Amino acid sequence: MLRTPLVRLAMEGVPAEIHLKLENLQPIGSFKLRGATNAMALAGPDGLRDGVYTASAGNMAQGVAWSARRLGVAATAIVPDHAPEAKLSALARLGARVEKVPFDEWWQVLVEHGQPGREGLFLHPVCDRAVMAGNGTIGLEILEDLPDVETVLVPYGGGGLSCGIAAALRGSGARARVIACEVDTAAPLSAALAAGRPVPASYTASFVDGIGAKSVLAEMWPLASRLLDGALSSSLADVAAAVRLLAERAHVVSEGAGAAPLAAALSGRAGKGKTVCVVSGGNIDAGVLARILSGEMP
Repeated sequence: MLRTPLVRLAMEGVPAEIHLKLENLQPIGSFKLRGATNAMALAGPDGLRDGVYTASAGNMAQGVAWSARRLGVAATAIVPDHAPEAKLSALARLGARVEKVPFDEWWQVLVEHGQPGREGLFLHPVCDRAVMAGNGTIGLEILEDLPDVETVLVPYGGGGLSCGIAAALRGSGARARVIACEVDTAAPLSAALAAGRPVPASYTASFVDGIGAKSVLAEMWPLASRLLDGALSSSLADVAAAVRLLAERAHVVSEGAGAAPLAAALSGRAGKGKTVCVVSGGNIDAGVLARILSGEMP
């Protein structure tokens, strides 16, 4: 696992002083390695005896598979049927067993924290406190590199990343705002914040596959509503433009979810001042990236 760099986006005319926290440079191309590694280390040999499994669109599954291979235990990934090929191929390379299921069935595994009757330790990609603590190390690194950071923009999938970072910042006494970033086609936190409670939200699968759901997980709502300073949702076109900008101007390959914070920052809605965009991952299908770079909408 790497301590990832924090680099300034060298562009004129942007609304804020934008810095990029490059979690796409982790060995699996995603921040998920932090939480998976921490949770499995805390579980110990006895907890891992029957193997591990998770429900993930790909990145948490890769984190679990990477850690499991190092520890010599079996790993299974339950993935939604729209999981991108780049992530499925990575799981195969890491030796994980992959079970592809319909989205609603996959979501139910998250809601129920596992599957009844299945052996092995279930690692929840969002709600597990050990996973969130591992994610929180990103916030600590940001503070060390940019102590006067004012705003941290974080992709919102289930809340484990954003809440982990926010908890670490608050525990360190920082006053930086932590704002969740979503995409218009799947923005359950924005809907929940508007209603004051978790409510059903529309969901349309897209190339932004690492974030978005049909609702906020009920157990995450108390944390998200207390720790986060709001949510910003961007259009698919703006996220695609952010993916393209990262590649062309910063030489950074980002998946859609990882570019959502930059899309929000560039809109000006996150305010001015020192802003960190967490580029959560870079596991994007080559064909999708090629279409985006050519100006198309995948």
